[in-house]
Amino acid sequence: MQPAGMDDTELDQLLVLAQELADAAGAAALPYFRRHGLASDDKGAESGACFDPVTVADRAAERAIRDLLAEKRPRDGIFGEEEAHVETRSGLTWVIDPIDGTRSFISGVPLWGILIALDDGARGRIGIFDQPYTRERFTAILRGSGAEGWLDSPAGRQKLQTRPCAGLAEATLFTTDPLLFTGSERDAFETIRARARLTRYSADGYAYALLAAGHVDLVVESGLEAFDVAAHVPLITAAGGVITGWQGEDCRWGGRVVAAGSPELHAEALKILSQVPG
Repeated sequence: MQPAGMDDTELDQLLVLAQELADAAGAAALPYFRRHGLASDDKGAESGACFDPVTVADRAAERAIRDLLAEKRPRDGIFGEEEAHVETRSGLTWVIDPIDGTRSFISGVPLWGILIALDDGARGRIGIFDQPYTRERFTAILRGSGAEGWLDSPAGRQKLQTRPCAGLAEATLFTTDPLLFTGSERDAFETIRARARLTRYSADGYAYALLAAGHVDLVVESGLEAFDVAAHVPLITAAGGVITGWQGEDCRWGGRVVAAGSPELHAEALKILSQVPG
């Protein structure tokens, strides 16, 4: 259920704040993009995991979001990638990834974005994927009266709408990196990849946004954190798609994720992915 007293009017006001958060994060991060000599630390070095970079841009963008929330919504919770979790006292939690796709960011590739989600404890209500370099902002809001999603870009505003796709044989499939799958996960992904019409890699969160806009049909991922996926759940839902875990469960807090533009395609992919042990 949503926090006591929150209606569509308050949710619309929170959407205005979410847009301000995206503006602040973009202003903090963008000056570092394609800056020569930008250093990065490896968060995966101690555990022996794959290279997991973080830069001053990630930290500055998250700090900009947190400072604005501390000023305007001090009772709300915050779950972010770079700083400690703040417990909610209002029933609302902001889930943020200041730069999703840091590997692309440090490589000068514009396949990164700022992820902002608002969760009411029962479901995600607002989702934003913002790419300040290309000036694209994908936004969704799930009101009590219905869902709405749109893309603002230099070309204007357009409604988010997934495209029809009857099955894998017609599908464009994305995943960030096939090497992130191991064991039976990789076998399941390879089965889907072999049946898909086209497979592409390395888009991170951008792939989900493109799915919501009707350019991609299927995204399959594993090992995600809440801040990697929370914003995409409202975006894809509002656009008419389906996004769940590999067993069909709620995925907004991370794990294995499959997102599809149509229920038929989602069901076909889930039939394969659900065979992987939990």
